[in-house]
Amino acid sequence: MTDKRDLLRSLTIDRPADMPAAGVAPPRSGLPGWAKGVGAVALVALGVAGGVYGSAFLTGNDDASPAKLAAAAAQPTPSAATPTAAAVATTAPRPTNTLVASGYIVARRTATVSAEITGRVQDVLVDEGMVVTKGQELARLDATLAGIDLDLSKARVASAQAQIEGLSADLRDAERVLARTASLSKASNASEAELTRAQARAETLRAQLKGARADLEVARISVNRQTETVDRHIVRAPFDGVVIDKNAQPGEIISPMSSGGFTRTGVCTLVDMESLEVEVDVNEANIGRVRPGQSVEAILDAYPDWKIPASVIAVVPRANRDKATIKVRIKLEQRDGRVLPDMGAKVTFLDARPAGN
Repeated sequence: MTDKRDLLRSLTIDRPADMPAAGVAPPRSGLPGWAKGVGAVALVALGVAGGVYGSAFLTGNDDASPAKLAAAAAQPTPSAATPTAAAVATTAPRPTNTLVASGYIVARRTATVSAEITGRVQDVLVDEGMVVTKGQELARLDATLAGIDLDLSKARVASAQAQIEGLSADLRDAERVLARTASLSKASNASEAELTRAQARAETLRAQLKGARADLEVARISVNRQTETVDRHIVRAPFDGVVIDKNAQPGEIISPMSSGGFTRTGVCTLVDMESLEVEVDVNEANIGRVRPGQSVEAILDAYPDWKIPASVIAVVPRANRDKATIKVRIKLEQRDGRVLPDMGAKVTFLDARPAGN
């Protein structure tokens, strides 16, 4: 213990005999000011090192050896004013030629398919997720009464045809009688009255035959009309697409117009998947950086790692005063079954420089 105290005593700085007392101005030295500053810093460092070494020496800490203290003193102290690499990376300027907006996948061609007439659903031939083609049957309505009317119209056609055949036979006979009577009249073997009656009968049959032919045409038109009415009881797909919603069941009443109550207005909802695109809202302040044909990268919320190439179709020429945004339509350059209507999407407008730059 005595040896350690002697060692500490040897590290202390003794006051020189000629050092002036407190309050007395020291004598002027011939050394320049910078040399004095360096000396003061050296004395402070020596005192701190001596105190640390002495404390560690008294407590028996072997890490406080003179060599280790010297190495520690040689290491530079980090300065608060010096930025680190992480700070530099964090404050690096971000590119300003891109613009990000969010929106949804929408279908430009979609329809709630309904019948052209009011009727009771007999069969629904589709379900959600089914792919259909244009003209394919989706549902059938009860067409019992329409079928009866069609059969009646067909019967009228048959009746008109039979009447025409009978009148045609009568007319041929009347024309033969007229020709014979006219021949006899020339030979004075038939009176003028007989000739006149033969002529009148032939003219009457010609008129009746003409009327029967007109009735036949009307009956045929009625058949065509009733056939179309029966066909209207079949609901068909207006275009190629996918059924995304089934709105009616057998036994329900559907109508092309809403009638209230339990009346349905459609059988199913059909979407043309080839017409899918992205609609996003762009802030008015940034709309000048968007132009038709501009390259875009779209990312679906459901598939964040899938970047879909796209391009701007058009900037809709109308602003939303409530949100201060303008709608932009974006075309997807790749068609994929994973893209579904109403999916959320984020798009990045590439090379989004202000107009004129």
